[in-house]
Amino acid sequence: MSLSRRAFIESATLSALLAQTQAAEKDPKTGMPMRTLGKTGQNVSLLGFGAGSRWLMYKKVEDAHAALDKALKAGVNYVDSAHSYGDGESETRIGSFLKGRRRDFFLVTKISARKGDDAKRQVELSLKRLGQDRVDLIHIHSLGNEADLAEIEAKGNVLDVLRSMKEQKVCRFIGITCHTDPAVLRTALERHPFDSTQMALNIAKMGNAAPSSVPGQGATGKLGFESIAMPVALKKGMGLTAMKVFAQEKLVGKAPVETLLRYALSLPVAAAVVGMPQVDHIETNLQVAKAFQPMKKEDMERLSNDMATQWKASIDRFFTGHVDA
Repeated sequence: MSLSRRAFIESATLSALLAQTQAAEKDPKTGMPMRTLGKTGQNVSLLGFGAGSRWLMYKKVEDAHAALDKALKAGVNYVDSAHSYGDGESETRIGSFLKGRRRDFFLVTKISARKGDDAKRQVELSLKRLGQDRVDLIHIHSLGNEADLAEIEAKGNVLDVLRSMKEQKVCRFIGITCHTDPAVLRTALERHPFDSTQMALNIAKMGNAAPSSVPGQGATGKLGFESIAMPVALKKGMGLTAMKVFAQEKLVGKAPVETLLRYALSLPVAAAVVGMPQVDHIETNLQVAKAFQPMKKEDMERLSNDMATQWKASIDRFFTGHVDA
């Protein structure tokens, strides 16, 4: 098969997958658009609830619970936590929220340990904090460079542990997240049949792991997660979720918040996971999600192209060393 014909077929396949992934049906009770999380077959809300540092900005636990409850009642059903968030405070809050309640949402957590025994301990502690005997999805947290991937893949380490946990039905699905290097994530996705992946997707087209410090150089452009890692996830039918939609607020002001969120939702993702530290943020994001109409491809390109090259590079430099905690 010629290269041009292969490229045409791959492009057509990707376009079909994109259209399929973007399809959404509104929940009749809440009006929340729902998409299928890839080969997991699970329907999840277009807007995901990020239970990380932004949720932990609610200093009173009862306020944090009220924020989560508001989102859930409005139709959000994807709740995203991690073993490391707030040194366990996020999972503990979710666990206390669930006491005496029936869990009716898709629960995700992440494990940052790489060594096998450490990973087992983290999973056990996460379940204890959450007050659950199993969760829906466990992601390997924050893939870094090639050396990090090699450690993840080493015999008996975290990937083997999560495979075993899935077999034992401690979790239904496993996956991996990354906001650092799309080429390394692409390699991980190509090598392993993950059920799900989460990556940094926003108008800055993040993803150059070591951008140039020379002014005017180092922008991601076509080198970001959107072009390098996302197509692999789609071709392999993995559940795909977006994070860093606002780039830790570094994109706020570069475009309206509604536009930033709409851009991410217009990508072939099942959900965009967003931290919402104020009730009015929840209300705004719910409005955007429920009224969502996909952006035109040319408008998405224009938004990204209008961002200064130097600004894109500065965002990548920040996230090269950023730790989700």
